[in-house]
Amino acid sequence: MQRPDLTVLAIPAFIGAMGAELWWQRRHPAAPGEDRAGDYELNDTIASLSMGIGSLVAPFVTGPLLRRLTPGSAKGGAALLAVGAAAGAATTIGDVLRRRRTNGGTLPLAGTLPSDEPAPVTVRSRVDALGLLTAGSAVAAVASTAVAAATVWTAQTSATRLARFAPFGLRTGAASYLLGIAAWDFIYYWNHRLAHESRWLWAVHVVHHSSERYNLSTALRQPVAEGVTMAVPYGLLALLGVPPRYIEDARAINLIYQFWIHTEAVRSIGWLEKVLNTPSHHRAHHGSQRQYLDINHGSILIVWDKLFGTFEPEVERVRYGLTRNIDTFNLGAIATHEWRDIAADIATAPTWSDRFGFLLRGPGWAYERRDELAPAALEPVSEPVAG
Repeated sequence: MQRPDLTVLAIPAFIGAMGAELWWQRRHPAAPGEDRAGDYELNDTIASLSMGIGSLVAPFVTGPLLRRLTPGSAKGGAALLAVGAAAGAATTIGDVLRRRRTNGGTLPLAGTLPSDEPAPVTVRSRVDALGLLTAGSAVAAVASTAVAAATVWTAQTSATRLARFAPFGLRTGAASYLLGIAAWDFIYYWNHRLAHESRWLWAVHVVHHSSERYNLSTALRQPVAEGVTMAVPYGLLALLGVPPRYIEDARAINLIYQFWIHTEAVRSIGWLEKVLNTPSHHRAHHGSQRQYLDINHGSILIVWDKLFGTFEPEVERVRYGLTRNIDTFNLGAIATHEWRDIAADIATAPTWSDRFGFLLRGPGWAYERRDELAPAALEPVSEPVAG
């Protein structure tokens, strides 16, 4: 018999806690004219709860599909690699042809010069067919490579697989259970940090940061694309002798703990702020101001951030959301907006280095590189052709 997921069992407690927070807010209303970010807003709350439900349902849909696309274990995986190779070759050929091609020509300025003395006026074709084909094949190549890498990584690093290589076998008991919780928390710190430092992982995680509100419903605004990513594998805990069922409980306990820190109702918990991740520390993590970017990545313990230099206390009043907010409650846009931006950037990138950079490097680098490339796309043709 399959053991119940603790996060599912905790759903009634989540709902009850949100009710209690709403009651507290009504007992302590915002000042007249103040739009308090911690207060519930109907559309935002519906979006957060819907994404939470989606995150529970998505693995049942994406899991079987991704397993069929795993290279080395399914026919779909071989097809995926073939698509990636063909798209990569087509993109490379397109790059070469585009570099050799000279767009446009010259036309005389009517009424200003004799017909036998054309003036060099550069013109461009209205539709860049080769450019469109290259853009599409580039997106297909990068996307298929990413999906192939993610599926292979997931298959090879699962806890059930790595448990077979545990040097001292699997051990049950309280010590092993606590080790699983602490080790999961440590790995979570690094994966959460990477989710802010790699755009691929950020595209998954950004869903959680997309709300400009901050209350317990925000905790439930979870991503639906976690199956299409790469991370430090939690299956490594099995090599320490932690049984897979303990690892699953560690995941649930870690996630449940994170729920209560998404609130403005609790300002401080005293000396425990030095050790634990708290509402104050996590409010700063959700801030969109520069001093709050990429900090406080811990889940249960804040000591990891203090050890590895990513801790910052909450000082200035936090402004929640993204540095570039999406301003929508549309679930499709919340789930996919960063993926669409990545695809658009890859499509316009001129080199393979830039294409994979837009996927793998940090969001900040991507925004800067996009701005650098934008003027180049508007430059006139340097060598006009006589016509």
